[in-house]
Order: sequence, then C-alpha cells, then structure tokens
Amino acid sequence: MVPSSSSGNNLVARSASGIALGLAVLGGIYLGNPYWFALCFFICMASLAEFYRMISKKGHVSRIVGFGAGISSLFAAVYSNDPAVLLPLLAASPVLVLFVEVARKHVLGESHGITSSGGTAAGILYIVLPWSFMVVLRDHTWGTYLLITLFSCTWACDVVAYLVGSRWGSMLLCPSVSPHKTLEGFIGGLAGSLLCGGALAYYWGVAPLPIMIIALFCGTFGQLGDLAESLLKREAGIKDSGDLIPGHGGMLDRFDSILVNSVLVFVVFGVLW
Repeated sequence: MVPSSSSGNNLVARSASGIALGLAVLGGIYLGNPYWFALCFFICMASLAEFYRMISKKGHVSRIVGFGAGISSLFAAVYSNDPAVLLPLLAASPVLVLFVEVARKHVLGESHGITSSGGTAAGILYIVLPWSFMVVLRDHTWGTYLLITLFSCTWACDVVAYLVGSRWGSMLLCPSVSPHKTLEGFIGGLAGSLLCGGALAYYWGVAPLPIMIIALFCGTFGQLGDLAESLLKREAGIKDSGDLIPGHGGMLDRFDSILVNSVLVFVVFGVLW
C-alpha cells in the first residue's frame, strides 16, 4: 500500500514537533531555573486545561480554584524547594470548591459538589504535583542526570514500542482501552527504555543502578500511564486531549507517561534515596 500524502505530512509534522519539543525540554533541563520552571509551568497549565476540558464532559469542575491551586503549587515548589509546602494547598482546594458550591446552591438552587470537588482535586494530583516534583528535582544533586534519564528513557520507550508494535504486534494488550497497543510493543518499549538507560550510564560514566531503575520505571509504569490517559479520553469520547502539538495532539497526550514516571523518580531519589 502506498502511503497517502496526508499520512506522510502527518509523519513529518509529528517528527518535527517531537524534535522541537525534545530540544526545548533538554535545553530547559540544562539551563535550569528560571527556564526550566517556565517550561514546566507552560506545559503543566496547558495539560491541566486539557484535563479539565475532559472532566467537564462528564461533570462540573471549578477551573478557577484548580488553576489557582496549580499556579500556587508550582511557585511554592520552585521557591521553597520543599514539596511538603504543597500539602496545605492540596487540602484546601476541594474545600474551597465545596464553599463555592454551597454559594451556588444558595443562590441558584443547584450544586455540583461531588463532581466539582473530585474533578478539581484530581487535576491537581494528576497534573500539577508531578510537574511540581520535576521543578524540585532539577535542584537535586543529581537533578540534571535524573531528569534527562527520565525524559530520554520515556521517549525511547514510546518510539521503540511504536516501531515494534507496528511491525510485529499481534497480541493486543488492553483492547478495551487502546485498540492498537500490543504486548509485543510493550516488551519492545521496555527494552528500548533499558537500552537507553544503559547507554546514558555508559556515556556519563556513572554507576548504572540508579539510571537503570529509572529506565525500568519508564519502560513499565510509563506505558501504563499512557493507557490511563487513553482511558480518560475514551470515557470523554475524544481522540486527543488537545491540538497544541502537530501530529501528537495535546500536551497531556505527549507527557502522560512522564506524569507517572516523575512521581516514581521523585519518591525514590527525592525522598527515599
């Protein structure tokens, strides 16, 4: 079958936008704050907007409280460098939403307390916290290595999973959620992430264990994170979370795996290690 011109154009757009976004992320990591913070802030807010757009198809959500808490959390992360300061914001957000819904019920005679408080808090937990962790990780002693490994292994996993799944995939992984993902692609993605981690450890001349732990996270839980976002889109009845990135969709489509991986990396290396 001869590829259509539209398919070729989409591949070119996908490749170009992917390379540009990758260079922006790597550049932000190397330059550090305030450049890294600015990039994280933009991606986080765009992803949060896409998430709330999906949630609003199923119920009400308080965007004002959500974005206010999200912005406050990111600035608290960069200026305090202590994730513990985020806890009061997390606790206050659903309560503030409920206060708003009490006023709505009193004035308008209707309210959305359950869906609005839950959906608003979910956006902060799912989107804002992982990006706040990545802001904090940049100032870690091994911050540059951790973040470069996190993103590189996640991207390597995505690329190899797609190539292996497209060429040899036959056993569907979770067809009720994502009809195109295969077990072969999953295994290929894990192998790609581990190979990328090994190559980085060799290039840097560092102990391989920490790098390979991150590669293992990216190759397994990262792919599950991709399935999780696919589930949200399926329930919302949409193909992509947005259209900001040509050939990829929205910010949430591009960074869904990163959200899961960043939490695991932060817990292991920012808290336990």
